[in-house]
Amino acid sequence: MAIPDAGFRRCISSGKFLVLVTLLVWTFSLKAQVNVVTYQYDNTRVGSNLQEKTLTPSTISSTRFGRLFRQPVDGTIYGQPLYLSKVKIKGKHVHNVVYVATEHDSVYAFDADDNRGEDANPLWHVSFIDPDKGITSVPSRDYLRCPAIVPEVGVTSTSVIDIATGTLYVESMTKESDSNTASYVHHLHALDVKTGKERPGSPVKIEATVPGTGDGSDKVVFTPKNQRQRPGLLLLNGVVYTAWSQQCQGLDPYHGWLIGYDSKTLRQVSVFNNTPNGVEASFWNSGAAPAADNNGNIFLAAGNGSFDYNTGGGNLGQSYIRLSTQHGLKFEDYFAPFDVVHMNRHDIDLGSSGILVLPDDVGSALHPHLLVGAAKDGRIYLIDRDHMGGHHSDSDSQVVQSFTGAITQFVYLGKPAYFNGSVYFCGTGNSLKQFPISDGKLETSARSQTTAQFEFPGCVPTISANGKADAILWLLESKGVLRAYDPSNLSNELYDSNQVATRDALGAYVKFSVPIVANGKVYAGTQDALVAYGLLSQDMRSASPTSSKTPH
Repeated sequence: MAIPDAGFRRCISSGKFLVLVTLLVWTFSLKAQVNVVTYQYDNTRVGSNLQEKTLTPSTISSTRFGRLFRQPVDGTIYGQPLYLSKVKIKGKHVHNVVYVATEHDSVYAFDADDNRGEDANPLWHVSFIDPDKGITSVPSRDYLRCPAIVPEVGVTSTSVIDIATGTLYVESMTKESDSNTASYVHHLHALDVKTGKERPGSPVKIEATVPGTGDGSDKVVFTPKNQRQRPGLLLLNGVVYTAWSQQCQGLDPYHGWLIGYDSKTLRQVSVFNNTPNGVEASFWNSGAAPAADNNGNIFLAAGNGSFDYNTGGGNLGQSYIRLSTQHGLKFEDYFAPFDVVHMNRHDIDLGSSGILVLPDDVGSALHPHLLVGAAKDGRIYLIDRDHMGGHHSDSDSQVVQSFTGAITQFVYLGKPAYFNGSVYFCGTGNSLKQFPISDGKLETSARSQTTAQFEFPGCVPTISANGKADAILWLLESKGVLRAYDPSNLSNELYDSNQVATRDALGAYVKFSVPIVANGKVYAGTQDALVAYGLLSQDMRSASPTSSKTPH
């Protein structure tokens, strides 16, 4: 075959051809790898990784699949693990890396494929505390009325990675004490994914003020002790957004805040408060990060709190909220249920669940752009995200769908997932259920469901597939079990980690936690470790004990 031009011949003869081929191979392999850089894979929070080619239903059995290793950490992992492929760690080799953060205010980078030899130790580990200087994580005893997270509060939310700059953004809470006083401080950190070192300008102390009468004066001030950065971080168009819940119900003042920072400089660029003239209505969403669509709109679900926006009061408790980011952060639209007063009175929290932005191919001509969520009582809401509907006092007839009785016996928490024309919900005291959606409508009864019932707090499903093929639905159960199901028929359980518990046991479960699937492995955080599952080597299969549980 003829070589097309002289320049190319010179490239070969000079030895540059080998370099060129190497770069092309490296680029192709990098693209073939999956990176998990945000909560539930992307900003729509769809909960599906459609590029998984190794794990298939035929390989997920206790004879072929199991726990590969665990890496101990110094505190509880509440946030979802994140994953980057082919990272050149300073002073080490190129690694696939899993990142986790703990309530002891630590961040770890682990080799994603092994824990032997030099990979037995973290690739790097950073801590945001300095006890000798009086800087510690926050003891749960400081919240005696409701210590929801024990025994300490540090890093709670899922972090986010800017893959273009190799920066990991993490929010931390610390207690800073001297001989006379103690203060509570939130920081946003920007860490180099290769070293864990702070980027220039990092960290930045989180503070905010907006006009309003909600705190009894002419302004509302962010109160660090009372606020928790519970939802995952959102990185959107060069801005890192932090969304805020309460540390403790009744520990006032607190509000729902969304605070944005320039991803390069960490300069604060936007602040939104949904109850500036009222109280509460935080964004907690069972840890789910704010959702965003391709037009740069952000969607939030507010919990119990003041609602009077429909009468000019400016407060958006118990609401789904749309914010535009086209020209700065700007409130644009909302939906509040007809029975918002009843919901507030009885702790029926609209903000108990994260929002899922659905793909356009399930919409209709009348409602092409949809989102779905659910309240604590299990009512499902399917909403046109272009025209959210505001508030009607007698019914929810202005939204696409609003119906009850489908997903829970007691309390719905967590966040739904979507795959191949179906939405999956998992409520407390209920089965995981599949609801097909097409032409802009959800079926109101489940097409399939698990035989297992899930205790508090239910579960958060995530799905791996190769396009539409070889799909597997994964979840973590509160009993400390990793489970895998056929998402087209949820009565077909493929695997659970108690089938060979002596080999595969997950460990102590963390509420609202969700596993990730990346490049043939499943990663989950627990109360004291990162745990990795995958296909077993022949040696591991040979050494596996007899199944301690009958598969079902």
